[in-house]
Amino acid sequence: PSFGFLFDIDGVLVRGRTPIPAARTAFQKLVNSQGQFLVPVVFVTNAGNCLRQKKADQLSHLLGVPISQDQVMMSHSPLRMFKRYHEKCVLVSGQGPLLDIAQDLGFCQPITIDALREKRPLLDAVDHERRPNVLVIPWLFCTCGFTAVVLFGEPVRWETSLQLIIDVLLTSGYPGNPYGQENYPHIPVLACNMDLMWVAEAQSPRFGHGTFMVCLENIYKKITGRDLQYEALMGKPSRLTYQYAEHLIRAQALQRSWEQPIQTLYAVGAPAPLSQDPGPGLSWEKELASAAAARCRSVLVCTGVYSPRGQAALPPRDSVTESVFHGHRDFTFDPGLVEPDHIVPDVDAAVDLVFQLENFAP
Repeated sequence: PSFGFLFDIDGVLVRGRTPIPAARTAFQKLVNSQGQFLVPVVFVTNAGNCLRQKKADQLSHLLGVPISQDQVMMSHSPLRMFKRYHEKCVLVSGQGPLLDIAQDLGFCQPITIDALREKRPLLDAVDHERRPNVLVIPWLFCTCGFTAVVLFGEPVRWETSLQLIIDVLLTSGYPGNPYGQENYPHIPVLACNMDLMWVAEAQSPRFGHGTFMVCLENIYKKITGRDLQYEALMGKPSRLTYQYAEHLIRAQALQRSWEQPIQTLYAVGAPAPLSQDPGPGLSWEKELASAAAARCRSVLVCTGVYSPRGQAALPPRDSVTESVFHGHRDFTFDPGLVEPDHIVPDVDAAVDLVFQLENFAP
């Protein structure tokens, strides 16, 4: 094969915990009688609350075909490349088995928001019921400073995470110290999953990690008058994520001894990659091989956030520039990238379409 698939999960294969019927049918077409994939396939999800192996096991059960963890790309997977932070003390925010996830990615000294709150109980003061019942003498100085903040995904208690992350940023990594005006630029922030909203069982989309990031950015700017800066932004639609996904696609082709170069990537249910505005966040490019695929085609399905009901097609290009941009503030908005290359009813139709376009007969 000269092409590969990048499959989104939420809204393409499942809605919340409910499988989409077309998914199992589609994947029977992608494997041979031994369960081996006929083309390279990577699952690209903006979820970040579990390990790759757990997601691979879930997908294997859902699709009825064997999926390996090397075919799964979580929103945080590119953090494996940021080795300069792996030996340092970092604050991690999100939910799920955060320490296991961070250590699996290579971080040796991750500290969670909950662990920081336990050591600094006076810093979390919004919920009166959770304030300390006895007088706690605050430590004036933190002996172990944080060198970076890693945002894996939306937390459960937003007020706690927002407060403590701001504390860390305004004290150069030493929460409990007084805020300092000289602490800018702040310590590095690496963020995964910029989705403003995502689709689950509810009829309307739900808040995503991107909504949490909007809160954090605006609180930081309201307090300091300066913009929050990111060392890296990952997850769809960042170019970093797609280049890392292509790296996994090429690794699969090499493992199967497929010598023909992969020319086209079909992103099913995923948007086209957007470029981040120039800045320090592009230093990751040195760690990845240059993109080799000639093109990335987006295939929109109608089982997720997008619904054809009430709208026969996406707005024409001229009107897209007037619409609301739901992407992250640091990404260049290209109206042409809002329009998918193809729109199909579901993932099964997407596989049929790609096989037809590529003249590929399994």
